[in-house]
Amino acid sequence: MATTNSTPADRRKYWLYFFVFFVIFMLMLVFMNQWFWVSMPFMLTFLVMALGYM
Repeated sequence: MATTNSTPADRRKYWLYFFVFFVIFMLMLVFMNQWFWVSMPFMLTFLVMALGYM
């Protein structure tokens, strides 16, 4: 299995994406609460990537 190391610039980018999708998640939770789950996979994927576990 090949593993890749993310650079600090990549991790900053992933944190930015996580926060953008977190804001989208919160807005959807408030205004369209039946559809909030649509943004969850993106938000959680970028959180895992920002933490360096993927």
